[in-house]
Amino acid sequence: MSDTTLSAAPRAFARPSLKTRLAAKGIDGTTLLVLPGLVAVLALFIYPFAYGVVDSLAPADGVWYENYRRFFSDPFLYNTISATLWLALPVTLLNLALAVPIAFRVRLMRRQRLLTTLLVLPITLGTVLVAEGLLNFLGPQGWFNRTLIFIGLLDTPIRLTNNYWGVFASLLITGFPFAFLLTLSYVSGIDPAIEQAAATLGANARRRFTRVFLPLLVPGLAVTFCLAFVQAFAVFPSAVLLGAPAGATRVISIAAYSAAFEEYNHSLGSAIAIIMGLVQLAVVLLVLGIRGLFYRGPAGGTKG
Repeated sequence: MSDTTLSAAPRAFARPSLKTRLAAKGIDGTTLLVLPGLVAVLALFIYPFAYGVVDSLAPADGVWYENYRRFFSDPFLYNTISATLWLALPVTLLNLALAVPIAFRVRLMRRQRLLTTLLVLPITLGTVLVAEGLLNFLGPQGWFNRTLIFIGLLDTPIRLTNNYWGVFASLLITGFPFAFLLTLSYVSGIDPAIEQAAATLGANARRRFTRVFLPLLVPGLAVTFCLAFVQAFAVFPSAVLLGAPAGATRVISIAAYSAAFEEYNHSLGSAIAIIMGLVQLAVVLLVLGIRGLFYRGPAGGTKG
């Protein structure tokens, strides 16, 4: 028997490598890379959510659903849902309406990186700093009112803080960069050759947007809306610093905070937080459902 045959014999009976054994079980390298993310999701989302559900069903007094009964029987509590929606929905729609044309314009500019940096700068400041800046700018003695009074457009300051509009302005400033970045990524991903082909066929700018760009952007805009809405719905610092926490801008996050840390009723606070999450989930599912009516994906195309 030759030396080559003798040296090959041990390798023929060698134990398969770990990679081979995992592949035989349907576990490849990509799956292993996902595992740390799954562990993080379990630790940072699923466990706290499950703990909150259990805590909300264990009130100090009454039956297991006492916290939910109290929330939906008290107008001071359940009206926070409509107050929060009245802030989050208009802000999200306006941010999306502003982000689309600005993203289309920025993608054609030569200094796109510089302009993008300037437009997303508010997101680096933080909600509290933006709120403090708006207090100084839009307050009764702020620059905005002083300027209007100085040039004779106003006799007395107009109230733009400690009410709905102060919180609205703060959410608009802090939420726009988020919506703009997502929209710009979707707009930049559209092949310019598609627009050129439509222009060659005689489509003007309006028809190119409504017939070419908009159908391609619908899936991305729906996701952008959902993410921007969730961000706006979770408003807290702006509603406290720029709004009326006991009045028009008593949002649901303030109700949850008050129950947990002012009334020291942690179980009720958990119940309000669960309701808050369910309302967000309902809106997200509604938007994604509407998107599904008009968009099937690359294979199915659009309906209608």
